[in-house]
Amino acid sequence: MTDYLALMQAEFPWLVLATSLILGLLIGSFLNVVVYRLPIMLQRDWQLQAHDILSHPASPAAPPFNLVVPHSRCPHCGHAIKPWENIPVLSYCFLRGKCSACTNPISARYPLVEALTGILTLVVVYYFGATAAGLGACVLTWALVALALIDYDHQLLPDDITLPMLWLGLVVNSFAVLCSFEAAFWGAVAGYLVFWIVYQVFKLFTGREGMGYGDFKLLAMLGAWLGWQSLPLIIILSSFAGALVGGTLIALGRDKAKPIPFGPYLAIAGWVALVWGDTITASYLQFVMV
Repeated sequence: MTDYLALMQAEFPWLVLATSLILGLLIGSFLNVVVYRLPIMLQRDWQLQAHDILSHPASPAAPPFNLVVPHSRCPHCGHAIKPWENIPVLSYCFLRGKCSACTNPISARYPLVEALTGILTLVVVYYFGATAAGLGACVLTWALVALALIDYDHQLLPDDITLPMLWLGLVVNSFAVLCSFEAAFWGAVAGYLVFWIVYQVFKLFTGREGMGYGDFKLLAMLGAWLGWQSLPLIIILSSFAGALVGGTLIALGRDKAKPIPFGPYLAIAGWVALVWGDTITASYLQFVMV
């Protein structure tokens, strides 16, 4: 299989890239569903657990709600989205950004997420090729897109994504796909401990929580995929971006007491480290050594 993919990439590189773009668009469409539905599913599950703990009477059984059912509908009129109305990016253009039934506008975020996921997948495959590393990098990319958007919307980094992805990173790197298993193991350990220590120190001196536990797990996840060597770059890039954007928002009048989710910056920094981490580090070291 590996030899076949290598032959395809050598003989028809455009076909491999085109396929990766289409796959990324399709995954982006699914990620829109994940980003919208997973937080609702978690909230409903937490409510059920709270009812059980408090011994409250059980609520009437709600209709099934998960990543598969119910089928996508217009939030304005309830029109069931037809298959031809759900083609990534193209359907939005053909429908001119409006529901075919009620003509209410469809959020431009849907095609933007699809296009972004398609482009990121294309870049990853271009950089890593049609290899095991390329497949692993695609899976990591898709998870980072979902986590960044969910944290942006809800200030939540679900364990349902971060923890399985952390373990998957360790499993993948047990075959030394993106880094050695030793580097992945210590990357997961150091990724969690670094932010845990920062959290504890900040809380000790201020009495407030500076970040959530989801950020610890996300950095541990990135360490499991990319190795401990990538952590300094990820922390520097995410902190710089967070400080720049946060400072700008505050200067524009944002309430200082309103927390700013850090997950999107970690996700962006992690993806940059995935694709260009070695190049950035080598350039920095060359500059310092001169």
